[in-house]
Amino acid sequence: MNAPSAPAATHAASAPLLQLQGLSVRLPPGADREHAIRGLDIELAANEILCVVGESGSGKSMTASAVMRLLPTGVRASAGRIVFSGRDLLELSEAKMREIRGAQIAMVFQEPMTALNPLRTVGDQIGEMFRIHSTLDDGEIAQRVLALLREVRIPDPEASARAYPHELSGGQRQRAMIAMALALEPRVLIADEPTTALDVTTQAQILALIRDLQRRKGTAVLFITHDFGVVAEIADRVAVMQNGELVELGPVRQVLEAPRHAYTKQLIAAVPPLAPPPAQPVSDEPELLIEGLTKVYRTGGFLGRGARVTRALDGVSLTLPKGATLGVVGESGSGKSTLARCIVRLLDPDAGRIRIGDADLATMSRSALRSSTRRVQMVFQDPFASLNPRRRAGDLVAQGPVAHGVPRREALARARELFALVGLDPAAVDRYPHEFSGGQRQRIGLARALALDPEVLVADEPVSALDVSVQAQVLQLLAELKGRLGLSMVFVTHDLRVAAQICDLVAVMHNGSVVESGVAARVFTEPQHDYTRALIEAIPGRHWSQRIASEPPLMEAMR
Repeated sequence: MNAPSAPAATHAASAPLLQLQGLSVRLPPGADREHAIRGLDIELAANEILCVVGESGSGKSMTASAVMRLLPTGVRASAGRIVFSGRDLLELSEAKMREIRGAQIAMVFQEPMTALNPLRTVGDQIGEMFRIHSTLDDGEIAQRVLALLREVRIPDPEASARAYPHELSGGQRQRAMIAMALALEPRVLIADEPTTALDVTTQAQILALIRDLQRRKGTAVLFITHDFGVVAEIADRVAVMQNGELVELGPVRQVLEAPRHAYTKQLIAAVPPLAPPPAQPVSDEPELLIEGLTKVYRTGGFLGRGARVTRALDGVSLTLPKGATLGVVGESGSGKSTLARCIVRLLDPDAGRIRIGDADLATMSRSALRSSTRRVQMVFQDPFASLNPRRRAGDLVAQGPVAHGVPRREALARARELFALVGLDPAAVDRYPHEFSGGQRQRIGLARALALDPEVLVADEPVSALDVSVQAQVLQLLAELKGRLGLSMVFVTHDLRVAAQICDLVAVMHNGSVVESGVAARVFTEPQHDYTRALIEAIPGRHWSQRIASEPPLMEAMR
């Protein structure tokens, strides 16, 4: 029987290093509720990893901001104490708090690309920690920076120190953020969703790095996440938050395997297991046929000489049967999103065919595409970025039909029908994107894609940014719509657990090529390629989720 791989809890043997005592954080007037956090009591001991979990709006990130005294404008701590080494951080002056930030309490942010200055090199930004908090000279700082980059296992530390943030991969940027946070060997490290947007292998590396650094340096880690697989992989104890309140707190094994609160049970039950459902027969009739698709990027060089050549797609051939869901999985840079964009002709392939019926989308001119692209529509990863914030939701859904000649009044009436179809209030068509939650915005994106009655739906990471319960709702909605409307679907994801639950077939991509494909039940239970096996092995909390799924009494207890 596989148990969670996190180390045994050390909390009971250590005195609290950080204590939140009755902490309440008040939101500004006009917010949807009065408090972001209400009466929060938690303790963090030295050499402990405490995971704080919950959905968006639960207050977990606000807790981290409160500890760092970095609350948004208009938001304030209205009650309680934050005690660190015997001092209440809420009573310190800003000057005293600056001495503590970075030096004694450091933070790793969720999105390093927005946390890092794009105009300064990575080495310069890490070195700033020493320039502010130490008396080291430039030569000593440079050596410390390189030592930190080596410690977080960034390849070629010298080149990475000279690089700007956009020149590093997502995983490398996150490692640079961790190096910056660890520069002054803080006693407390706060990690706010540091692995949410990362591939499973990079995610596994970052988790192993944080756990290794915590064990070697005795650092106390407050790790914020909504992923219970991550919790199973790294936590000593778990705090579950809902609507700004602590609803459950306990050792990782107890919370994951015998949760007491209904909300905790609900979250765990929504975690998609890796075990796929029994294979269903698929049609022999192809809906979409991709043959030898190639896309090459050339960057740098002069007049074509010395340019760097990247084969984003290298002769990809796939078949999507009618009424089936084909999952395309792989890491960032594998080519899966490039494939999705080529299918809907947001990118022009350099070679190959994309056949739907008698039409070859790959070779069509832009003018000829106008009538054919309505047969293939796309749901994007980030609905907030893909929805025009200045237009009403109904207009966004009606935009496609209107462009194809449907009268606006008729298109808006259809938009209301589609809102009801995807589980939204039809009256909400007059609201703007910012007035919806993340899950609701994804439903708007889905309604927009369905407005042209497509035969093929291409979904590019449609649930990667959603909380686990909202993710489960959207996945169930996609499955229902596919059956009701007779859709065929290409589902792009880096989350193999999600792919296992929704896909009939799976294609595994690596460096622009398909390295393995077949029935999902076979690929996930009997992978043939080393790369596929590596992806499955890297899934956080894999053994825990498999155990929960394989023992009906445990899973039934979660419901």
